[in-house]
Amino acid sequence: MTEHWQAGGFGLYVHWPFCQAKCPYCDFNSHVAAQIDQSRWVSSYLSEIKRYSEEVPGRTLTSIYFGGGTPSLMAPETVAAILDAIRATWPTANDLEVTLEANPTSVEAGRFRGFRDAGINRVSMGLQALNDEDLRLLGRLHSAAEGRKAFNIARNVFPRVSFDLIYARQHQTPEAWGAELSEALALAADHLSLYQLTIEPGTAFGDRHTRGRLPGLVDDDTAASMYDMTQEMCAAAGLPAYEVSNHSSDMAQSRHNLVYWRGGDYVGIGPGAHGRLTLDGHRTATETELSPSSWLKAVETRGSGETLREVITPEAQAEEYAMMALRLSEGLDRGRYVAMRGRDFDPDALDRLFRYGMIEVTTDRITATQQGRRILNTVLAELLVD
Repeated sequence: MTEHWQAGGFGLYVHWPFCQAKCPYCDFNSHVAAQIDQSRWVSSYLSEIKRYSEEVPGRTLTSIYFGGGTPSLMAPETVAAILDAIRATWPTANDLEVTLEANPTSVEAGRFRGFRDAGINRVSMGLQALNDEDLRLLGRLHSAAEGRKAFNIARNVFPRVSFDLIYARQHQTPEAWGAELSEALALAADHLSLYQLTIEPGTAFGDRHTRGRLPGLVDDDTAASMYDMTQEMCAAAGLPAYEVSNHSSDMAQSRHNLVYWRGGDYVGIGPGAHGRLTLDGHRTATETELSPSSWLKAVETRGSGETLREVITPEAQAEEYAMMALRLSEGLDRGRYVAMRGRDFDPDALDRLFRYGMIEVTTDRITATQQGRRILNTVLAELLVD
């Protein structure tokens, strides 16, 4: 039987923590810095690659992902040095996917050609909105025209380009979102990431919301109707949802994110990066220093940026797999779940959710319906109750 972690692939995530400005809705580990010594960062990334290569040698990488922050602020030479070290360390799949996140403000044709020459073959671009007023409300530094121009540059340089939009924004109507989504689908090549605006604690938006200074937020019923509209329009355009917030044509799914959602192994390098690795037969979680300066110092002085390494219990591993896999349209492999946890889901919970139209159930798989994926946290709470 294939080991659980092999079924999901093997990926590597590189976190670049720097941005030109902090977006008010963002709760990612991103920081604004006036000066960045990229040579120090290269040395530390390479040190971490070497350390992990000694722990998980010989695994075939299926994906590499540069996330952030704004990785398109990296020098192409920095990206090239990291990718050269990775290729010299692990065997790679013939169809290795190498993604770099980009913001339109940091897009130049010359820089993008440098990234392509370094080995980037997929770009994920944070457009977020296609009109200037909403971009301003979201705290973005680019205009709608700059976003379209950047996307066209990327599409002419890289074989695969995706972009992100946020909907259920302040004062947004379903009609306005439908018009914007129509334009996005006309622009899109083969992949779109479409996220509902969420107000996260600790963000600028979260603070404003607490003080009653974030007007025009979309109510739950309107957000749900926008979600349903999104599913229907994308499917009709040949980009059905393969995950709650991600849409693509056939074979254009994000392979790196599929590693996460299918419960594969992945190395996490950089400030705040998480990893999941099977070591000595045990599924193990890793975490790293959040602060960029603390992470650099830890790697340079201790030889490791990790702050946590712990074995995940079979129960926690099974729950994590369920939480990830049920986001996918392909759903969850019941055999894998049972092998992890030692038992199947409660049959009464399965029957109840099936009757309510929230899940589909077969002998081998459980999948959340469109209605179920809309309220997935509620479905999971029903399924994972002890």
